[in-house]
Amino acid sequence: MKTIDIITLGCSKNLVDSEKLFARLEKAGYHVTHDSDEPQGEICVVNTCGFIGDAKEESINMILQMGQRKQEGTLKRLYVMGCLSERYLAELENELPEVDRFYGKFSWEELIADLEGKEIPVCSYERHLTTPSHYAYLKISEGCDRTCAYCAIPIITGRHKSRPIEEIEAEVRYLVQQGVKEFQVIAQELTYYGIDLYRHRAIAELIDRIASVPGVEWIRLHYAYPTDFPIELLEVMRKHKNVCRYLDIALQHISDPVLKRMHRHITGKQTRVLIATLRREVPGIELRTTLMVGFPGETDEDFEELMDFVRWARFDRMGAFSYSEEDGTTAARDYEDNVPADVKEARLSKLMRLQQRISAELQEAKVGQTMHVVIDRVEGPYYIARTEFDSPEVDPEVLIRDEGQQLAIGSFHDVVVDSSDDFDLYAHIVS
Repeated sequence: MKTIDIITLGCSKNLVDSEKLFARLEKAGYHVTHDSDEPQGEICVVNTCGFIGDAKEESINMILQMGQRKQEGTLKRLYVMGCLSERYLAELENELPEVDRFYGKFSWEELIADLEGKEIPVCSYERHLTTPSHYAYLKISEGCDRTCAYCAIPIITGRHKSRPIEEIEAEVRYLVQQGVKEFQVIAQELTYYGIDLYRHRAIAELIDRIASVPGVEWIRLHYAYPTDFPIELLEVMRKHKNVCRYLDIALQHISDPVLKRMHRHITGKQTRVLIATLRREVPGIELRTTLMVGFPGETDEDFEELMDFVRWARFDRMGAFSYSEEDGTTAARDYEDNVPADVKEARLSKLMRLQQRISAELQEAKVGQTMHVVIDRVEGPYYIARTEFDSPEVDPEVLIRDEGQQLAIGSFHDVVVDSSDDFDLYAHIVS
């Protein structure tokens, strides 16, 4: 059997595409590896990210690394797919002749036909999971209709396109049969789901349906947009115990002048009202957000307003990044990138130090509480677990000392929190 290495860069949405490709290649008779420490296959597929500068650089470097293998004769064929090749197809074809063929984000299925000379029939949602078998990412749509000035995602992915509810529900049932208990629901813009198919926001209906599937233990929601947030989703979160009291909602900023230049179509006051509503309607909800510093025109006063906002909101999870100009965006065309790099770096550092203190305080308040966790893996002397408030790979974890309990990966347990640090919790099993 020929071996094919798949290397996935970028976000979990890319990972889902790689998992679907993995299953199709296996059905065609190939031995497939994913993100191997040292790829050794005769064929390599690099699934690229093209979102921001660092991600693009990482993708190019990986392609060049695999190209070097090809020149040395240890790799016979090299293929590239994903967001970077979707956005820069012509340029990449000219500059990287060592690549046998480039596929865009939505044409990667042609790779199977090119390899085999024919299409391999598979179910549209059939996947080979690369995550631990108890959880999976569930992609419900592609694309984005928002017009945020800084963002290149709509340029790469095109207009928002929802998958039918029936198809998503069938995928959930299929994955449950494979042993999946926990679903991370993902999209470029979660709250816009259904507009194109049903002429209304159908995210609440979708989550209600999949939460009712037997075997689904946890559902976690990622990448919501604050403007015109569908409040009916909160009723579904209250209704179903297996819908985690967790919401990943990127807010970006709080200053009205910055929000206006960003084309976010929301004000700082409306943002604060939304946060208060989320916490009132879903008691105990934990919020994850992403913020940006250094957007063109951001003043010291704008940044201090952002700091005050973070002190007020006390986000349970928060990521932040500095603005970087992206080709083809409104911001790149219309605004001068006029916040100096050292100012951006200083603001980012100050913001993250504040969040670190907030996180430490919030985690310390959990000491003594009983929490429900899932076991992800064993690492050194600890079982590594997560609560409903922790998404894989991006959020804090719960460390449980291995004292011979023989806990199964993917099993759920109650723990009592013994101590905490800035982000993680330390606990012992009670049941």
